[in-house]
Amino acid sequence: MTQSKKELVLAAMDNKPVDRVPVGFWFHFLGDEIHSDSFQHPELIEQLYAGQTKYIETAKPDFVKIMTDGFFPYENRTAFNLKSAADFKRIQPLADDDPWFTTQIAYAKRLTSKYGNDVAMFYNLFCAGTTVKFMLPDITQGDAWLSRLIQEDADAVRQGLDVISGDLAKLARRIIIEGGVTGIYFSLQNLLGEGITKDVYDQVLAPGEKQILAAANSASDYNILHICGWSGHRNDLTWYADYDVKTINWAAVVEGVPLEEGRKIFGGRAALGGFGNLETEVLYNGTKEEVQAETKRILDHAGRQGVILGADCTVPRDMDWQRFEWVREAAK
Repeated sequence: MTQSKKELVLAAMDNKPVDRVPVGFWFHFLGDEIHSDSFQHPELIEQLYAGQTKYIETAKPDFVKIMTDGFFPYENRTAFNLKSAADFKRIQPLADDDPWFTTQIAYAKRLTSKYGNDVAMFYNLFCAGTTVKFMLPDITQGDAWLSRLIQEDADAVRQGLDVISGDLAKLARRIIIEGGVTGIYFSLQNLLGEGITKDVYDQVLAPGEKQILAAANSASDYNILHICGWSGHRNDLTWYADYDVKTINWAAVVEGVPLEEGRKIFGGRAALGGFGNLETEVLYNGTKEEVQAETKRILDHAGRQGVILGADCTVPRDMDWQRFEWVREAAK
């Protein structure tokens, strides 16, 4: 009996044999995914939903990463205008019926009620550290800003991040149970800044991140950790070797750590990725023959079990969706 798309993906995440290696790519649908605010401008939700459904119905991916453009803002007034480490102490959790929860759950449910029986759907969530960086006017200053505040008062920053992580953990569990998603796609990255060692990261950021994963794992066995290498951000993957998650997606090309090597770091757990996501990479600009040759090369090294083919991160918005089908053909 042939495995359905959903069965393929869950089997791959379970490190079980698959009829063919599943494939999935994702990209942003809004022009400014970071600063767009769908809580204040609900018309953006319709734009996002229209883009997501068009992609699902046209490209027919093996799984769906539910994009959350416009939902990046943490709509909590007690977390606005964070200037100093002491400001983190005033952050208070959101009420259970806050629109920050209910609007996202409703958006997810619209998609899962339509497609969730056929394909695995993973809701995009960011860690607390990334969330507060998104709240800055210039995200490129985020690492230096947050690192400086941690140097100023690590306990105060952790107190605030723990509150945000608590809300993210609550959303993770509810988006699975109430929103009907298969699991979460949880994005984080090393904090690159002066004085930030693994010990500091483990003290300030890791506890909240592990809390979010624990909440997701309490509702679903199928969650994905994304170690983000966007814009060349380099990560030490070993910082996440003990994070409890079934499947890991890291920037194999940016980090120079192919799937077969990364899986050793993560104890042989399932891997998602393999392709570079930039306009300079073969997935974007290669011929059909080159894209399919790269597909086969990745699988020749990584194997065909416990592998889902995808990219380092989001691919360009103007990517030709036919290229995803070229990968799927070669992966059969």
